[in-house]
Amino acid sequence: MSTDKHSAGYSIFRETMADMTFPELADAAARRAVVLWGLGVIEQHGPHLPLATDVYMPSELLRRVRRLLAEKGVNSVIMPPFYWGVNHVSGLFPGSFVVRPEIMVELMVDLIKSLKKDSFARLFCVSGHGDALHNRTVHAGIKRGAEESGVQAYFVGAPSFFKRIGIEAGDPHVLPTDGEVERPGKYFDVHAGKYETSSMWAVYPGLVKDELLPGLKSTDFVLDDIAEWRKGGEHALRKTPQGYLGDPAASDRGFGEQVMADHAALVAAAIADKVRAAP
Repeated sequence: MSTDKHSAGYSIFRETMADMTFPELADAAARRAVVLWGLGVIEQHGPHLPLATDVYMPSELLRRVRRLLAEKGVNSVIMPPFYWGVNHVSGLFPGSFVVRPEIMVELMVDLIKSLKKDSFARLFCVSGHGDALHNRTVHAGIKRGAEESGVQAYFVGAPSFFKRIGIEAGDPHVLPTDGEVERPGKYFDVHAGKYETSSMWAVYPGLVKDELLPGLKSTDFVLDDIAEWRKGGEHALRKTPQGYLGDPAASDRGFGEQVMADHAALVAAAIADKVRAAP
């Protein structure tokens, strides 16, 4: 039996602070390690993906980012993921937990203050969830947490992502990546479709009901469909009764691995550049 404490299962605590002792954490802070934090939700992801997809994905992303940062000489630790986020679009589906934005902000602020108490000075956050209200709430929590704690906190993401959710790329708490993972195709694929399913399948194959994939028909949504779906509630239920938006049947594990690798490289490069530019 392996003695490697990180070798078994798919715990969201794997390689995070949660598996460290307090002297180990204190030592990381003393060595000026930056903190990496993924913020997702528990929500439905069609008939083929688990409810925690938006938590598993940023958790794996940050494990990869941490390794890439180490290669660049940047020490980092991963904060346990945040998963009680905001579900505006999918809130009426079974399994989608609904949290008020103001509650999420208050909890984020307290957690960021805890980092300051432990002498961490820099925090880099990524989102695992595409909901615009969730991500505006993430930004609000980062901004207020930074202001009240003194921690330098940033929301890392692609420029198009910040544009979509209505946050200026020049915001002092925003760290845009230099480029983004391309999503070519005639139709939108944004929720439990090819991209998300491929990534989950590459990293957590045991959690994907791949036997269902061939029978899941592409939604073939265009801009008007997306606008209706994003109204959430009954609109989302009507537009996507099976809970996915995209083409999960086109998923491919090799493609998913490449998406994860490309995303991690972009995030790690942005963080490393920010750290190097700091006094």
